[in-house]
Amino acid sequence: MQTKHFLNNIFSTDTFTKSQLDIIIPKFKKVSFSKNEYLLKEGKIENHYWFIESGFARSFVNDTKGNDITTNFYGQGEIAIDWSSFFLRNPTRENIQALTDINCWQLDFETFQELFHSIEPFREQGRKKLVSSYFSLKNERVSFIADEAKERYLRLIQEKPHIIKNVSLQHIATYLGITKYSLSRIRKEITS
Repeated sequence: MQTKHFLNNIFSTDTFTKSQLDIIIPKFKKVSFSKNEYLLKEGKIENHYWFIESGFARSFVNDTKGNDITTNFYGQGEIAIDWSSFFLRNPTRENIQALTDINCWQLDFETFQELFHSIEPFREQGRKKLVSSYFSLKNERVSFIADEAKERYLRLIQEKPHIIKNVSLQHIATYLGITKYSLSRIRKEITS
């Protein structure tokens, strides 16, 4: 019995016809990255995006003091990408790095454009994902201003429990905008 291709979880028959899937899925290339390997480095133009099949990655930037600050996490079924670099074709300020060994499905910019302009459900799904990413980024920005670190941590537990279980406290702390000591205190407070 043939197992279902991972990308059928992303591009479902509810949205796409079989003939559309027969065009889309072969365009992706399976790629593996080892722990700590970079999917994207600062200063490069994002030419690919990756649907993560297994493992975890993070994006980060270096602050003015040279500290790396986590900007996002990516896990199974999520797209690892710097959206603005990919679409605007400008050098990224972010790095995307594998936190574990990861397997993913890669699509290059030119192929994305071809599919985007020729398959309406692909375009619509891409548009929805981009809009969703924008709103997520906007909500995170507001949260950094309006919420306490404990609230941001509790939201992360609720929305992305797989991150809490599989990512180092140091990376989670920088993502939340706090030190790892503050995060330990918050975790202890929550469990007591």
